[in-house]
Amino acid sequence: MSQVPFNPPASYEAALEELDQLVGLIESGQLPLEQLLSGYQRGAQLLQFCRDKLQAVENQIKVLDEGTLKPWTQE
Repeated sequence: MSQVPFNPPASYEAALEELDQLVGLIESGQLPLEQLLSGYQRGAQLLQFCRDKLQAVENQIKVLDEGTLKPWTQE
C-alpha cells in the first residue's frame, strides 16, 4: 500500500474542521477497512500539522516576550 503525500490544509482552523469530520466518520463505524485506515492516516497528519502550528505560535510568543512566557489572563 502506498502512502498518499500530505496535502496541507489552508489553515489551523481548516485542519481542525477536517479532523473533526474525520473523527465523526471513523466513529460512525460505516467506513470500509481501507477507508478507515486512510482516514486514520490523514487524521494523524492533520494532528501533527496542528501541533506544529501551535508550537510555531508558542515560539513566536516566547520571542515577543523576550524569552519568558507570561501567564495568560482573559480580560
